[in-house]
Amino acid sequence: MPDPVAPFLTSCFPVGTRALAPHANLVTAVLAGRTGPLCLDRGGLCVEGDLLLVRPGVVHGVALAERGADVLYLNGLAFPFDAPLAVALEGALAQVARNALGGDAVAVAELRDRLAPPRERMLPPDMAAVVRAIHGDPMWRMPQDELASRLGMERTQALRAFRRATGQGFREFKLWSALQYATQQMAGGALVRTAAMDAGFADTAHLSRVFRHVFGLTPSEGIAGLAVAPVIARDRALRTARLM
Repeated sequence: MPDPVAPFLTSCFPVGTRALAPHANLVTAVLAGRTGPLCLDRGGLCVEGDLLLVRPGVVHGVALAERGADVLYLNGLAFPFDAPLAVALEGALAQVARNALGGDAVAVAELRDRLAPPRERMLPPDMAAVVRAIHGDPMWRMPQDELASRLGMERTQALRAFRRATGQGFREFKLWSALQYATQQMAGGALVRTAAMDAGFADTAHLSRVFRHVFGLTPSEGIAGLAVAPVIARDRALRTARLM
């Protein structure tokens, strides 16, 4: 679902495994255990809780409760806390996050508002158009020169402006957008090789490497997890990638 203030997507991923290998989220994420608390570990630093907001870019493993967990990826939202790995969400904020994980589009917008005021998420029209273009055609990896032309800037300036606006490097953002699309395709029944091709990955192996690096499991493990992910059935409002 696009952010009503900025054109970022919000992706919900059900997790059916008991653990995730060390990986680094590309964006700020909410991680919720289904039947009990979960534990994030980074070299001896452990954060436990039923509902965690996870800092992007930090490699960590996850131990999950018996029936797995659900993850809500909040594209374009800066991590709003000083914690080095994650923080446990509690009270009203936790309830809003749970509603968002359940597919409530209004709750998604409220969660974003609580974590970052709309004025902090406004994008200039030309930058918003770039984000929409990347999301709209994940197979097309927009060149840096095209970005510079669309923003009316020198290439290096355009790349810096893009990172400030989105929280991600230009290449990283394009890769994440393509991965979300491929994941959605696989969740809809597409073969891994077909999803890889349609999303612009070089081959199945390339997609599998990126998938494991970002999610901490293989595409096959992600697809198998769909069988124990009843949350998907009620997650139609988000209209985004649904896998793991």
